Amino acid sequence: MPELTTTREAGEAPVAETRRLKYGEAVNAALARVLAEVPQTLLYGEDVGKPGGVFGVTRGLRRKFGDRVFDTPISEAAILGSAVGAALMGARPIVEIMWADFSLVALDQLVNQAANARYVSRGAAPAPIVVRTQQGNAPGACAQHSQSLEALFLHVPGLRLVMPRTAQDAHDAVVSAVHADDPVVIVENRTLYFGDKTEVELGGAARPMGWSHLRRPGRDVTVVSWGAVTGQALAAAESLAAGGVEAEVLELTWLNPLDMDAVLASVARTRRLAVVHEANVTGGFGGEIVARVAEAGIALDAAPVRIGAPDVRIPAAPVLARSLLPDAGGIAARLSEMVR
Repeated sequence: MPELTTTREAGEAPVAETRRLKYGEAVNAALARVLAEVPQTLLYGEDVGKPGGVFGVTRGLRRKFGDRVFDTPISEAAILGSAVGAALMGARPIVEIMWADFSLVALDQLVNQAANARYVSRGAAPAPIVVRTQQGNAPGACAQHSQSLEALFLHVPGLRLVMPRTAQDAHDAVVSAVHADDPVVIVENRTLYFGDKTEVELGGAARPMGWSHLRRPGRDVTVVSWGAVTGQALAAAESLAAGGVEAEVLELTWLNPLDMDAVLASVARTRRLAVVHEANVTGGFGGEIVARVAEAGIALDAAPVRIGAPDVRIPAAPVLARSLLPDAGGIAARLSEMVR
């Protein structure tokens, strides 16, 4: 496998700085960093180059890096298929699939080719591609633009997956993914792109994959969540605190690799478990978390709870969509039932 190279001298650490950025701006900064530091990187997808991305996330990168940032036809199969081929020849492609729903057109390239490359080549030719996409509901989205598909990708050995919620995690996920030798799917959420600016540390060494965050300590119940809906879980925990219920909120930024040790440690303290995700409950990754806790033999004081969307298509009407998705009030009600 061609060795990853950078423009830094051997042993030279990246220069760190801190800037206030929105989520989308943090992704842009990370992409600019890896394009500058890793000569093998390419960045492409539908509207990624000259338009700067349908959400503006890649704006300005073609002007800065030229033909290494370019637009493609509307063909997800071609985008992912060419990325696999380029990776096998030594490149580090970063491709964008505009909506996660559209990745279904190219599952063969992702599941049968990219995820298998390391295994079938006995480690000699992995496919280190990075697939940036975004998923979940937003006001006015229709059923083909609102699915949460992380569990589908997590069922595939060989694929890594990260769902950053904060600007800092979004930046760090891009950098870590580019330095990984496995195909990595970065699942963003368009409702986060234009939020408030927060402090983001740029530069520094690439973080190892697999981190999580204990966002709120508590003693009564462990709430495990990931992606944008974690904000609703945190709001639910704060509302319960006023009534004396202390919920511990653990945010899993990476789902593969998964920080299961952090989950088990938290559940061992609280002896209750609720998993919250935007995806529909049946077949959701919450069931996997619950199963692993059960297999660990931790004695629980209440049956574990999965909180997610019901098994229906998400309607375009915002008021109808909101009625289906987990929110702070609904999460708080379910948690209250657990600690009675």
